[in-house]
Amino acid sequence: MLSSALHSGTHELGFKVSRRFLALAEEALLHREPGRFALMYRLLWRLRAQPGLLDDAVDDDVWQATRMAKQVHRDIHKMHAFLRFKEVSSDGETLWLAWFEPDHHILEAASSHFADRFASLKWSIFTPERSVSWTGAALVFGPGASRESVPENDRMDEHWRTYYRSIFNPARLKVAAMTKEMPKKYWRNMPETREIAGLVRAASGRTQTMIAEGITAPSPMTAVEERRRVSAPVPAPGEDPATCARCPIGAMTTQAVYGEGPADARLMIVGEQPGDQEDLAGRPFVGPAGKVLDDALRHANLDRRNAYVTNAVKHFKFEVRGKRRLHKSPSAAEIDHCRWWLNRERAAVKPKLIIALGGSAARGVTGRSFAVGRERGRIIPLVDGAHLLVTVHPSYLLRLPDENARAQETEKFISDLTLARIWLSENAEDNPAHEAARGCDLTSVSG
Repeated sequence: MLSSALHSGTHELGFKVSRRFLALAEEALLHREPGRFALMYRLLWRLRAQPGLLDDAVDDDVWQATRMAKQVHRDIHKMHAFLRFKEVSSDGETLWLAWFEPDHHILEAASSHFADRFASLKWSIFTPERSVSWTGAALVFGPGASRESVPENDRMDEHWRTYYRSIFNPARLKVAAMTKEMPKKYWRNMPETREIAGLVRAASGRTQTMIAEGITAPSPMTAVEERRRVSAPVPAPGEDPATCARCPIGAMTTQAVYGEGPADARLMIVGEQPGDQEDLAGRPFVGPAGKVLDDALRHANLDRRNAYVTNAVKHFKFEVRGKRRLHKSPSAAEIDHCRWWLNRERAAVKPKLIIALGGSAARGVTGRSFAVGRERGRIIPLVDGAHLLVTVHPSYLLRLPDENARAQETEKFISDLTLARIWLSENAEDNPAHEAARGCDLTSVSG
């Protein structure tokens, strides 16, 4: 709407402005600063004579507009990260309510994120100035409300507190950095922050204990566990995956990498395809991405030995660069050709929950394309009675060049795995209470 108005205004003025200015104005005009409209009009007028004005970072108007846009962007990020819904029953219907106090006029800009994330739930977000409700089909905006409109506690609070305790690393504690990233103004509405004081007090002692204990080796499997572990289910005659050539990947000079795990695993983890080290070892997730996965599973209190781990595509697709074999993503057709094998694994293991690591894995499970960002953090029922949770592939974390971004995305990955653990716990006896876990936005803890 704002872009359309700006476009219309520039046509009336008889000149065009760049998309860069429109993007800047979209955010800067949401700032609480009273002079924001005069500032952006002045910039717009000056752009007639100085088309390259936005490249002048030291210009006072440009600097002010950029600063305001960054503050608005950060406010939206904080709302996505620190808003917590509370469960309320009304006339037999479950509603999810949240309270947030933004610094700027961001409610409309920020609310589409929650509509995408919680499309199957009915929810409302209240702020002092405005409110927004999702009907299941549309966003409806209304007047502001008070903090008392949302209950202080609900039954999901303990899950948040358990999650935060599981990801808290005392050895990396930096209180100043933590409070800068998660300012105390948001703490009242975040149940997990009740753990912070105790965790900080105990951090030094826990760190010393970790150092004294050193690296903990995994406990050896019992004979019973060893017997439970299986490779991929035996295929029908004439369909040996080791000699499969249904797609070009199978015709490459690589070995088939079978899935592994308990034959009765309640959790199945599906990756994209084997990598170079997996191809050499003949086992899934033993390379760098496997180490990231193992570490995240430990932080989420999930035991990989209790999960069946496999890939959507069973052969390593690569291109040769000198002496190296570099990963090459499988095509949609290649993933679809390999579904017969993944379907046999699912039929043999009968998992209750499948974690798809990335879009390729999700396509292998469902047969359709997935937008990971939109579907992430939801428990999705499948036609065979299993449920699906989509998250990123651990190799995505390895490719992030920025250390801070990598740390934030790693915590979001751990939160996805934690959601899986919570769902499995609540559905240990096929309990339909998984709807509560679906409403818990664990993926947004770090923004």
